[in-house]
Amino acid sequence: MLLRRTPDQEFLRETTARYLDDAVPAHELRRLRDDPAGFDAAYWRQGAELGWTSLLVPEDRGGGSVSGSGLVDATLLAYELGWHAAPGPFVDCNVVAAALGAADGGHDEVIKSLISGESVAAWCMAEGHPGGQLPEGIELEVHLEPGGVVLRGVKRPVESAAQASHLLVTGRLTTDRARQGLTQVLVPAATAGVELQPMRSVDLTRRFWAVRFRDVRLPLDAVVGEPGAATEAVTRQLHQAIALSTAESVGAMQRAFDMTVAWAFDRYSFGRPLASYQALKHRFADMKTWLEASHAVADAAAAAVDAGTSEAAELASAAKAYVGEYGTELVQDCVQLHGGIGVTFEHDLHLFVRRVTLGRVLFGTPSDHRRRLAAILEREELVS
Repeated sequence: MLLRRTPDQEFLRETTARYLDDAVPAHELRRLRDDPAGFDAAYWRQGAELGWTSLLVPEDRGGGSVSGSGLVDATLLAYELGWHAAPGPFVDCNVVAAALGAADGGHDEVIKSLISGESVAAWCMAEGHPGGQLPEGIELEVHLEPGGVVLRGVKRPVESAAQASHLLVTGRLTTDRARQGLTQVLVPAATAGVELQPMRSVDLTRRFWAVRFRDVRLPLDAVVGEPGAATEAVTRQLHQAIALSTAESVGAMQRAFDMTVAWAFDRYSFGRPLASYQALKHRFADMKTWLEASHAVADAAAAAVDAGTSEAAELASAAKAYVGEYGTELVQDCVQLHGGIGVTFEHDLHLFVRRVTLGRVLFGTPSDHRRRLAAILEREELVS
């Protein structure tokens, strides 16, 4: 990620890399497989002290970046989290903190708690039906009533919902006459009517839940922004989540590739290292091409989303589609090139295969984003 980093960005990245080296080596990730949360609270607080949760929050709300481009800075950390297959709801906490920080006042205590690492939050945007991971597919109902709102529906998957103090719920404003625009509501996790059901995850340390809202009633000040007018904010949150999650996947891809190259030089067959065989050189060349392209498109998407350019939506979907498609191809080739040892639990390679596989399906699949790209290009053609 980012061939040219400022000294402050490199310090931020290197500090996190050293911390993760010590805090979550491979044996610790295996231990966390049986941990209900998947991460330790002290680990998360220390990460917050290193700046993990403040980069997307404006300075006047307690946050701040190191380069002036908070999302780009955050992708450097996401890359390291992927490279280490590290635990923790990094994407969700940053997206929720950014959403609350961008709103006009309110929720200051929640923002402060998220920045300090004393609590975590979950973004309840995705829904389990086809197309439900994108804003246009949201069906959860938000009803306005005198002095408050009522939520009805199900969100899945929601990361770390059982550990979250608050849930940022994205739903559709619904009246007796029609379904209207998107609305976001900050829901304390202990609110009556919120029900959690655990889901299974391929990743060792990432925990996901289905969250059902059964007539959850909250005061009107729980609404983030204007009721029915959150489409632009939700779209930006999705783009931020894509930028962070693709950077994390690229980090895991890089680690898997590096491990495989090292293995190919160390492993001998018929008196020669595997890396010397022409057929394998061709496979490594393909993998290297996919990897470098993934770095490039992920960086371009992060920069465009951070700057809010007209290309942000197109580049975000392009990055999600490309990294999702070729990331899984790359890590599966890494498994094959390791031979039988590549499919054992004892070998560390599977940690990164799991991370990339999970990243493929969060915030929309490659197919979802190819369709989204087609719609964007069609609109551009009609305008021109």
